[in-house]
Amino acid sequence: MKSTKQETAKMSASSYAEFYRRSIDSPEAFWAEQARLIDWQTPPARILDDSRPPFVHWFAGGKTNLCHNAVDRHLAQRADQPALIHVSTETGSERTYSFGQLHEEVQRVAASLRALGVAKGDRVLIYMPMIPEAAFAMLACARIGAIHCVVFGGFASGALASRIEDAAPKVVVSADAGSRGGKVVAYKPLLDEAIRLSKHKPEAVLLTDRGLAPMELNPGRDHLDSDLAAGLKSTDVPCEWLDATDISYTIYTSGTTGRPKGVQRDTGGYAVALAASMKHIFDGRPGETYFSTSDIGWVVGQSYIVYGPLIAGMATLMYEGLPTQGMDRGPDGGIWWQLVQKYKVTVMFSAPTAVRVLKKQDPALLKKYDLSSLRALFLAGEPLDEPTARWISEGLGVPIIDNYWQTESGWPIITLASGVENKQAKFGSPGVPMYGYKVKILHESTGEELTAPNEKGVVVIEGPTPPGFMQTVWKDDDRFVNTYWKSVPGRMVYSTFDWGIRDEDGYFYILGRTDDVINVAGHRLGTREIEECISGHNGVAEVAVVGVADALKGQVAMAFAVPKDSLALTDPARALALEGEVMQRVNDELGAVARPARVRFVSALPKTRSGKLLRRAIQAVCEQRDPGDLTTMDDPTSLQQIRQLVQG
Repeated sequence: MKSTKQETAKMSASSYAEFYRRSIDSPEAFWAEQARLIDWQTPPARILDDSRPPFVHWFAGGKTNLCHNAVDRHLAQRADQPALIHVSTETGSERTYSFGQLHEEVQRVAASLRALGVAKGDRVLIYMPMIPEAAFAMLACARIGAIHCVVFGGFASGALASRIEDAAPKVVVSADAGSRGGKVVAYKPLLDEAIRLSKHKPEAVLLTDRGLAPMELNPGRDHLDSDLAAGLKSTDVPCEWLDATDISYTIYTSGTTGRPKGVQRDTGGYAVALAASMKHIFDGRPGETYFSTSDIGWVVGQSYIVYGPLIAGMATLMYEGLPTQGMDRGPDGGIWWQLVQKYKVTVMFSAPTAVRVLKKQDPALLKKYDLSSLRALFLAGEPLDEPTARWISEGLGVPIIDNYWQTESGWPIITLASGVENKQAKFGSPGVPMYGYKVKILHESTGEELTAPNEKGVVVIEGPTPPGFMQTVWKDDDRFVNTYWKSVPGRMVYSTFDWGIRDEDGYFYILGRTDDVINVAGHRLGTREIEECISGHNGVAEVAVVGVADALKGQVAMAFAVPKDSLALTDPARALALEGEVMQRVNDELGAVARPARVRFVSALPKTRSGKLLRRAIQAVCEQRDPGDLTTMDDPTSLQQIRQLVQG
């Protein structure tokens, strides 16, 4: 009996809904099934233990190892296949490591760490540029059961010192230097100063010398990795089988205080979550190539540069350089697409910020290379505005899949599960809740669940949280409970601290942080809504909106935009005309209450090195306050430009 197209579509439409329902209604059976995607030395005795909420233990009694699942288990079938592809437009170098070669390199570093006294449960802090040795060090720590803490290479000494103090590492792994935009950044002096500032002093420092900057070695403490490895009798290091609930790593994320907040992740739950996400969300297949343009200092780097793709048996492309820089260090807005063609990338993961940078390049570059291998481009890290999504979608001709998650979650909370069902994406929405996540929208004051379409509230997750989610805050269970689980009155739920709405089809829209709300004359407005409206103007490449204190209205919206036409930066008449058009657009689409007090034009917006907009710093400058810690800022002149405009 033949089914009609309509019946077929209906059956397909129910597949993810059923998949999701099973994960929520029968979590133990569902996750026991997913646990078969990885290798276990000892199978778990208990799938889920949520007897002490909000703390959750997954796969208790099971023993496994992240490095085994990422490297060793692939040796029998794909030892000669590519595992790690490193491309640096900063040094003009490319190198591919097979799974067999990766296995050798990881064991070499593991043996070096052991020679420096590192054992199971010890901490190793990794402060590295985007080079293969960084991935080797992470996998080596996982191999021997050490807890690694990767700190973003863009951090200055003060921020690094606070993390060294909190993590208390036995060893720090670093390098002589990184490079960005052709400018060498010497890491070793920053690290030396951070260790001097920190109350905790690591016993040893293991260094990679790239030959980019001179290094002064501290006798007895500092060791070159090449020298140490050469002196080892054996580099054969077997995997340490860990309890599923043992800590794999910590990673620091921003908080409301200056004190670093270490997100703590387990081993077994994380391995299962990544294996499942590579299959169900990213549709990644063994032998293919995955390209994430992020940095190992951020959670995307942990999950989807190093562990996720390798666990899935894919080659992972690790990139050092700008999205507009060629192998000869000259300008090249098509370098990423050139790499997609060369390495036959099937799945790509980037950030909306990077796409907005590429919007300023010649659109012909999107058609220059053979991108037939690419099945989808995933974007995350900040809300994806509709104009940017539409531009890249039309340019590449592949699905653009937004995904919403956090350092705390470890893998996507809201997106589309392409490996389960090809649901239609909606521009401006990351999608629907992923399996295992009970995502709700609650009223911020009453805690009441908002179930009607398009009601705005706080996006929360009901426990138990799924595998891969943070276990707690490193060394601070109370902070974990009080920060994340007690912010909504009368409810024990995890707060994402993001505003959101859900449409009539169940798709979520993220409207910005709960602390980015602008209260204009009693009207509460999300900066995200205003930014999306402004970015839809043909003359605007990028925009940031902040709320600035106003004696009459409480707050007013202030917009800072990067114009596509650079003449708007120097020609007052052109700037005034564009400002008028932008204001009229907001007036027409959102109403006069949302119209910014001013739209000022700048050549660049203040961002961290990972591409996050520094809205709080912009707001502080507008209100003539101290912008606070700016160690993660990529280009300090961008904030100075805003300061001059505001004061002028």
